[in-house]
Amino acid sequence: MSNAISAAGLIRRIPTSEILETVMPTLPLLVFDVNETLLDLEVMSPIFEHIFREKFAMREWFANLILYSEALTLAQSYAPFTDIGAAVMKMLADTRGIQITEADKRALTDQFSTMPAHPEVPGALRRLRQVGFRLFTLTNNLAEVQGRQLANAGLVDLFERRFSVNEVRQHKPAREVYTYVERQLQVGPEHLFLVAAHTWDTLGAVAAGWGAALIKRPGNDILGVGPQPTLVGTDLEDVADQLIARIVQ
Repeated sequence: MSNAISAAGLIRRIPTSEILETVMPTLPLLVFDVNETLLDLEVMSPIFEHIFREKFAMREWFANLILYSEALTLAQSYAPFTDIGAAVMKMLADTRGIQITEADKRALTDQFSTMPAHPEVPGALRRLRQVGFRLFTLTNNLAEVQGRQLANAGLVDLFERRFSVNEVRQHKPAREVYTYVERQLQVGPEHLFLVAAHTWDTLGAVAAGWGAALIKRPGNDILGVGPQPTLVGTDLEDVADQLIARIVQ
């Protein structure tokens, strides 16, 4: 408790909660991308290398998956992320005269649903929760797919709510995706902060008025044009350190 003198000269007792509200800034709501940001996409590489006989086939597939998810959004022709992923894989196989077997398809589906978390992710998420941050997810995946992914990775209970682009039928970085989260959480864009491993995602969030942190997972870095991320880190532990230092302390 703290005492203050009122205009009438009387002592008024100020509640501790009122003092904290003036001293501590409101923490932004942290919204996390899932694929590659939290989960290790590289575990998919051996399956793609087996099918395509090329070391970087998975990276080519994922880059085209993002390309065509954005192209379909611009064309106002929505398809679920997993459907686009399957179509892109077949397209790439067809260009090489490769036949994808049913066993290959099952292996890819199973692996995509069971990608492990990056080693530092569980501890970093718990640290952020412990200091008062509220955690959410926003992914291009269908809600049921991300639910399986996060459950298998042991992360599902760390998030207050999970959001999917399927609710607005547009893929990130379309502005409507970020606006949807704002409406659901009933806050303005200035109260939201995206954490993602992809510049196309942080670009969309910052353009929408959010803060954003870019995690420089292998193969990902800053783009020298357009809206820039607020923070840049080597992994989620690094980003958590920066968030806590800048906002909490």
